Amino acid sequence: MSIIVNSLSYTHQDKEILFENINFSVSKGEKAALVGNNGAGKSTLLQIIAGHLQKLQGEIALSATPYYVPQHLGQYDNCSVAQALRIAEKLDALHAILSGNVSAENFARLDDNWDIEEKTQAAFSLWKLQHLQLSQPMKSLSGGEKTKVFLAGISIYSPSIILLDEPSNHLDMESRDTLYELIKRSNATILVVSHDRTLLNLLPITLELSKQKIEVYGGNYDFYVNQKTIEKNALNQDIKTKEKALRKAKETERETLERKQKADARGKKKQEKAGLPKILMDGLKNNAEKSTSRLKNIHVEKINELSQDINQLRKELPDKDKMKIAFENSELHKQKIIVKANNINFGYNGNLLWKNLLSFVITSGERIVIKGNNGSGKTTLIKIILGELNPQAGSIERAAAKTVYIDQSYSLVDNSLTVYQQAEKFNSSAMLEHEIKIRLTRFLFTGGYWDKPCQTLSGGERMRLLLCCLTISRQTPDIIILDEPTNNLDIQNIEILTAAVNEYQGTLIVVSHDLYFLKEISAERCIKL
Repeated sequence: MSIIVNSLSYTHQDKEILFENINFSVSKGEKAALVGNNGAGKSTLLQIIAGHLQKLQGEIALSATPYYVPQHLGQYDNCSVAQALRIAEKLDALHAILSGNVSAENFARLDDNWDIEEKTQAAFSLWKLQHLQLSQPMKSLSGGEKTKVFLAGISIYSPSIILLDEPSNHLDMESRDTLYELIKRSNATILVVSHDRTLLNLLPITLELSKQKIEVYGGNYDFYVNQKTIEKNALNQDIKTKEKALRKAKETERETLERKQKADARGKKKQEKAGLPKILMDGLKNNAEKSTSRLKNIHVEKINELSQDINQLRKELPDKDKMKIAFENSELHKQKIIVKANNINFGYNGNLLWKNLLSFVITSGERIVIKGNNGSGKTTLIKIILGELNPQAGSIERAAAKTVYIDQSYSLVDNSLTVYQQAEKFNSSAMLEHEIKIRLTRFLFTGGYWDKPCQTLSGGERMRLLLCCLTISRQTPDIIILDEPTNNLDIQNIEILTAAVNEYQGTLIVVSHDLYFLKEISAERCIKL
């Protein structure tokens, strides 16, 4: 085995247990995905295996030191590129030896890595990083460049165990293809946390992390989804069966009590006709009441048990199946021309962005994806479509339309407000307070969330709150522009977003490198930069 985890537990500093007594293994050369709900502890588990976090209890056995690519790289901002890759000392030692300083210390630091420069150059060439200097500070790099620096380290070190935490974040389509090829060709043992479902489908084993266990699914992500769908259908069937039993129990309770009341009434009439003494009549009455109470308690206990079972089963449903999303229809008629661009271009410092002039027409109800590598001008084109910029060449016509631009941080959500205040801000239809709270609850913001500051919300929660706000406004936008909407979401929240987008009937313009998401929302028409 390459990775063996036995009885592993981890507890947050606030004493909240993240997971406990989990067990799993990944054999030599196997490639596995680690999935689970938001907050399950996927990234934490990778950090523990990598040795970056201390476990509470349990054992981890590794056949070699893993190479770890973390999700967040800001902690390396004060390092040079060479320092972040942990090759700075080797390069210094190599140059010192070549300059004549053949000390034992320099040979020890180099550790026979005589080809370190050639390996680094080849790795940087693979990831299109030739423009970087090894002495360059990491803080000067873009998010995508930082990720690619660490991915380049895989070629430099050729590790036998690789741990990847959201490795395709910030990568453009070309770089994602490079990552996919690297994983397909690698003979290393690989464990990946990702919301990139194209990447997850390359991995033949799926591990689902929950608080009490890791469930192993012997297939890729699509296989895992199919299995979860079967489980969900069985769960829904259980709920329906319990609901039917609950209705039957309530009906039986009503019928039994009615029969008992009728029998008691008949018995009372007989007793009155027989002229029984009052003291005896009162005793018989008390016995009848006690009997009715016992009978009622038996049925109440059964009904309560069924109700609790149903509530527990409903809690196990995926969040997207608990939500109720209802967008109003756009007021624009289908096929109305919203944007018409004729041979447009834009430039910075005298340099035009696009080699070829852009001409396109956007009509209402379309679903369009804007594609291009990082730096190709996708954000600039969005600003031109929105009317925030005018082209420096060509012409553009824009029809009056209500447009909402949603960036990857969901920054339309105001951090200075509470969840309820944010919803109230969009209340253009004069909803009453209880109506707003009902709508929030539909989007999984129950009472404990209403006074919570928006700045404390996760990416998925911000996305759900913004969707909720759009339904509260009752003025559904004619155009929604999504700019890398899945970058900061886990799979569960991507599925929620996908369901919401598929209910929206207006015009959708999407910038995304997530091919799986684009397929799910049927964004087939493309403007290629």
